[in-house]
Amino acid sequence: MKRIVFPIIVLAIMVTTSCSQQKASQNDGLNLANLDTTATPGESFYQYATGGWQKANPIPDEYARYGSFDKLREENQSQIQGLIEELGKQENASGSNAQKVGDLYKMGLDSAKLNADGAAPIQAQLQEIADAKDKKDIIRLTALVGRYASNPFFGFSVGPDDMNSAINIAHLYQSGIGMGDRDYYLLQDDHTQMVRQEYVKLLEKQFTNAGYADADAKQAAAQVMSIETELAKAHISKEMRRRPELNYHKIAAADLNKQVAPFEWDFFFEQTGASAFDSLNVSQIEPVKASIALIDKQPIDALKNYLSWKVINSAASYLSDDFINANFDFYGKTLSGSKELRPRWRRSIDAVNGALGEAVGQLYVQKYFPPEAKERMLTLVENLRISLGERINQVEWMSDATKAKAEEKLNTFIVKIGYPDKWKDYSPLDIKDDSYWQNIVRASEFEYDDMLKDLGKPVDKSKWYMSPQTVNAYYNPSSNEICFPAGILQPPFFYMNGDDAINYGGIGVVIGHEMTHGFDDQGRKFDKDGNLADWWTPEDATRFDERAAVLVRHFDNIVVLDTVRANGTYTLGENIADHGGLQVSHHAFLKTPQAQSDEKIDGFTSEQRFFLSYANLWAGNRSEERRVGNVRDAEILRLTRIDPHSLGKWRVDGALPHIDAWYEAFNIQPSDPLYLPKEQRASIW
Repeated sequence: MKRIVFPIIVLAIMVTTSCSQQKASQNDGLNLANLDTTATPGESFYQYATGGWQKANPIPDEYARYGSFDKLREENQSQIQGLIEELGKQENASGSNAQKVGDLYKMGLDSAKLNADGAAPIQAQLQEIADAKDKKDIIRLTALVGRYASNPFFGFSVGPDDMNSAINIAHLYQSGIGMGDRDYYLLQDDHTQMVRQEYVKLLEKQFTNAGYADADAKQAAAQVMSIETELAKAHISKEMRRRPELNYHKIAAADLNKQVAPFEWDFFFEQTGASAFDSLNVSQIEPVKASIALIDKQPIDALKNYLSWKVINSAASYLSDDFINANFDFYGKTLSGSKELRPRWRRSIDAVNGALGEAVGQLYVQKYFPPEAKERMLTLVENLRISLGERINQVEWMSDATKAKAEEKLNTFIVKIGYPDKWKDYSPLDIKDDSYWQNIVRASEFEYDDMLKDLGKPVDKSKWYMSPQTVNAYYNPSSNEICFPAGILQPPFFYMNGDDAINYGGIGVVIGHEMTHGFDDQGRKFDKDGNLADWWTPEDATRFDERAAVLVRHFDNIVVLDTVRANGTYTLGENIADHGGLQVSHHAFLKTPQAQSDEKIDGFTSEQRFFLSYANLWAGNRSEERRVGNVRDAEILRLTRIDPHSLGKWRVDGALPHIDAWYEAFNIQPSDPLYLPKEQRASIW
């Protein structure tokens, strides 16, 4: 489905806490079989804590990376599959959520119809593009395609004003490329050149699948690659996108011709359905300007082929096996290193979750998330909030004035647990029996219209940006909120009967991680109301940057594969959040009776169990090609280029050397490879 860009900071880990003191069993937390006791904690704590898990869980062929996170997602999908199949055993009224969920899922499974239809479901859209006669038609189609497919040329969305987070405004931003990041188009190393060559092959193959003659497909592929390369050249880097002050340019709509580029703006916005507004934010001016220059100078046939590619590529996962397999060959095999396509039923579950997320979520929480779990999480979150407040008050590098502002922000966090209080109304969305793709189009247009109606209106801070069944969490700086969907509130993050050490090391760190995002290098630039505002003294801001630079340097020196290093600048926000999550949750854990006792469980102290629990969140297998943790080689290169999170191995071996308590728990010595002298350790929150 088409996704709208919002400034949320997604985790990929989360937390809760049990106050019980009962001895944990293997099913209630720490599984000793997950360990590799031939390794030493100071050499690679990741290997020591998760090596047994790695050995027992080889990467399935359909995965580019596979870990405890992925296993939980698989279990969630199986639960959802069971819920949907139950719907199929009953009579569901036409237009009901049950009918929509069940019918869409069945369409995704109907390979016979999908293969018989071939390219037919996209032909009307491609024909409309082919019928374009002039540049005004191109502008109209740019707006139209952007409603249901990946944004051509540049993106358009509606969301909070960074400087006035109570009101929704229009946003324009860089977009329009098919490989995820500008570097794939610009770098000249052997691997990147190979990726570009394979992308051109994908273009040619999919144009052929869509009905183009071979020569026409080759020409169209070359034109698309040329346009996307020009777009990529103008895109600002991913590191610059992490600085919110560089991505905010509020401009009067009447001044767009002068401050961005001459363009038929009124006509474009009319076609988007958003013609009535006075001003908007152009997040990245130069890329938008370059997009308009391309529309002006490119031949109309090249522009039509580019727009057609946006439709074809967005639709490919919902069409025949010819389209699906070609897409997988590039995005799965070449970019990520996956060996086998995921089962059709899992892909169908993903589509239903994307199109009808809260409809599925409502069924999910009724069966798998009891009300008492939500209450328990609220208590835990409050424990972590108190802990972070205490740590803020204790830091010696921050002035009292900035501390007071930080405490004020912390105390106004909006906390969302499990599921929304008000469910989304899907009654305007029709799921019909025409084609899988057309239903995805209707679902995308439904979400687009839902977004568009917010333009110029107050921000609804009760809105959720993840469905309840999602195995993830987020912090949203524009609303100063932390959100923990029900899907992540289960093992290995939270154990209902687990001891405190296991739960504080798991879901507790996740809660602390999301809270810390409010005070990382991005989140700290937003105030308690979610506005982009400088509430720091200049001296404190400088001291923060100096302390954050310690993590940048540390991760910049990590070699992730061969000569490729981690990107400490791009991953800084997540690394700060991991660091803060560990410190804050450990601080809260020290208040528990378990932490204050000398009792061991399974031969480990409570402190050791805390850190072992944290490491097991990132347990993963090792690749068949070489021992590189839980990720295939190609996926390591891709994630290092596009993911703001560090690789799982380094969220352990890169993060823990900066935590003093870890050294004490495992008697880490200066002779150990992971040892960092005290003066080289980060100390922020």
